Amino acid sequence: MRERDTIVATATPPGRGGVAVVRASGPAVPEIARQLLGSLPVPRYATFSQWLDADGQCIDLGLALYFPAPHSFTGEHVLELQGHGGVVVDALVDRLVQLGARRARAGEFSERAFLNDKIDLAQAEAIADLVDAGSRRNAQAALRSLRGEFSQRVHATHAALTSLRVYVEAAIDFPEEEIDFLASAELRERLEEVQQRMATVLASAEEGALLSRGLTVAIAGRPNAGKSTLMNQLAGHDVAIVTPVAGTTRDLLRERIEIEGVPVELIDTAGLRSATGDAIEAEGMRRARAAIAGADLLLFLVDAATDPQLRSLEEERASLPEGVPVTLVLNKMDIAPAAAAANAHPPGFAISAAHGTGMQALRQHIASHAGHVEQGGGALSARSRHVDALRRAARHLTAAHEQLSAKQGDLAALELREAQRALGEITGAVTSDELLGKIFGSFCIGK
Repeated sequence: MRERDTIVATATPPGRGGVAVVRASGPAVPEIARQLLGSLPVPRYATFSQWLDADGQCIDLGLALYFPAPHSFTGEHVLELQGHGGVVVDALVDRLVQLGARRARAGEFSERAFLNDKIDLAQAEAIADLVDAGSRRNAQAALRSLRGEFSQRVHATHAALTSLRVYVEAAIDFPEEEIDFLASAELRERLEEVQQRMATVLASAEEGALLSRGLTVAIAGRPNAGKSTLMNQLAGHDVAIVTPVAGTTRDLLRERIEIEGVPVELIDTAGLRSATGDAIEAEGMRRARAAIAGADLLLFLVDAATDPQLRSLEEERASLPEGVPVTLVLNKMDIAPAAAAANAHPPGFAISAAHGTGMQALRQHIASHAGHVEQGGGALSARSRHVDALRRAARHLTAAHEQLSAKQGDLAALELREAQRALGEITGAVTSDELLGKIFGSFCIGK
């Protein structure tokens, strides 16, 4: 445990409330508790007490909990005060500052827990993800990462990588041996095993990062294909104006919803068609294409009643961005000719946005693009920096494989070392003060 000054902050939102929580952490906590409460509470027991100001007058009444170091969240002495919300909270914090504490920076409690080896960096970030969770599934994923499931997978991959690196460097150190260890089948198998582990962790992190930030789904198609009606169906209320007039939607319409526990941002776009000379419509289509390029999933809507052969999709296919998955949605199947049904096979969906037919299957399909699993599944929260580190580690492993194939043991060992370093960035084994400042600076005050 590192010796630091004592910090204090309110852990609950400001304003009026039935209960407010104030926390203090640091070496001065025992003395602060004695002066504030009159005596040091029994460790880890809730003690009802009155909290006194400098003149011995009562500030508030409530519960006090004392956690002596190192058996606390931060690893330091911690005092938690549970009292009433409102102006008394400010008076209580002011009193603790008067007794020797200072106001905590954003995320400083979690930062101290990390620096005192109570949690690793991925777990610390999971705390913020849990607080910011926009759905129950997000919260469950963050809780799993907070418990260490994501870190355990990273540590297991790091351990396998360490074992592989020891093997390679030992082979380099004993070049006089008659057996060429660098060309052995065992080494290739071990490297492929580590690569498979890395791919599994990366896929989980990519799913977790997408779940944390939410899925962006763009709805596109020809004018009057029913995009705005579909937007309203998915949202569950009227978001977009729906009229029989083609081209009603000129600008982007955005709505945040939840589908199967997955946060989704829906984007209704202007109808795609050939230029008409209308400057407003041209700008609308430009914005539509930009939104499509930035989406995680594109729902391309086809009016099955007027375009059963899907000509609109074929005409637009070349202009659609390669990196965005496209799902065909055949709309107006309630009035479409029978021939249109033959085209409605996965990954296409046959629906009637006006009547809600086929919407449940489409919803499940959308959720699946965020790695949706049944309730109680094993999703983990992750961030883009975790995904970036894992991708770099995977690239170094690929390079190590190439160097071993060329019998360049020294270069292979270097690539393995860089892969280890990239993994270490996730849990904080390898990090910088600047990175820590950015991560914990985004936390709430009091966490």
